[in-house]
Amino acid sequence: MKSLLIDLVNNTKNLKELELTKSKIFGKNGILTAEFKKLKTIEPKEKKDFAANINDIKQSITLFLEEKKRALEVEENDILMQKDAVDVTMFKSDKNRGAMHPVNETMKEIIDYFLNLNFSIEDGPLVEDDFHNFEALNLPKHHPARDMQDTFYFKDEKLLRTHTSPVQIRTMKDKKPPIRMISPGSVFRRDFDLTHTPMFHQVEGLVVDDEDKVSFSNLKSLLEEFLKHMFGSVDVRFRPSFFPFTEPSAEVDISCIFCKGKGCRVCSKTGWLEVLGCGLIDPNVFKAVGYEGVSGYAFGLGVERFTMLLREIPDLRSLYEGDLRLLEQFR
Repeated sequence: MKSLLIDLVNNTKNLKELELTKSKIFGKNGILTAEFKKLKTIEPKEKKDFAANINDIKQSITLFLEEKKRALEVEENDILMQKDAVDVTMFKSDKNRGAMHPVNETMKEIIDYFLNLNFSIEDGPLVEDDFHNFEALNLPKHHPARDMQDTFYFKDEKLLRTHTSPVQIRTMKDKKPPIRMISPGSVFRRDFDLTHTPMFHQVEGLVVDDEDKVSFSNLKSLLEEFLKHMFGSVDVRFRPSFFPFTEPSAEVDISCIFCKGKGCRVCSKTGWLEVLGCGLIDPNVFKAVGYEGVSGYAFGLGVERFTMLLREIPDLRSLYEGDLRLLEQFR
């Protein structure tokens, strides 16, 4: 019987068959189970030898089953390893590779540019108070320019920051001049159309130093070089404008990158595209942070605006709809 059972185990080809064989031997109606049931009918003087023989067979077959199981596990694992093997020497173009989101890519390019000019990166909270977001930036209560911000307010007089300028205020309150920083990040306004979304990104810059070391000509030179780095060979012009936190203030335009300044639908036939705002820091801002005897300039730009121009994207909202057909174009 022992050799019969060994052959039975030996002929199993996989772990599933081995479990069936084990049940066939030790199960309720198994071969060895049936032999143990014979003990009831065997004469007492023969029972001892019969039981010892059956137990010996049971132990031997149990050990053989365990050895067979280990051997089959190794065999099946080898088969799986061969099936899943990858030839690392074989080149294959991955057509489904991912890509950085165009807004993140533009943000990174802007940040890298100013890091190379020794600007630091400063960050601040998304939920701000009225002082840092408005008053310290020369926007007192009931100032008409506040209406332009379309602010998200909370019940406890907190608000979602409408620009990253509060980071400049916090930095000036915590540090002494000279300061040379940018503050990239998310901002929020109640607006939603082709060129506006409730959440978008800005990069604002600030330079503060002694009065004889900072001028509008420094600012003008910095921004001209930056815009030519981003958009290539373009003309740059500065137009007088108004911002409560800078005086004098200017809007900065570049010659239209689509029509080369000839006039088209994108630039409204003007030949120019507005890209950022800038100016010298208003004395009231320095007063709010306790600075004296210094001068400085600031500038700010919308990252989505730059992204749309650089990637020729007509609708700002499409950047946040998660449409793979759009994102796949920027691999």
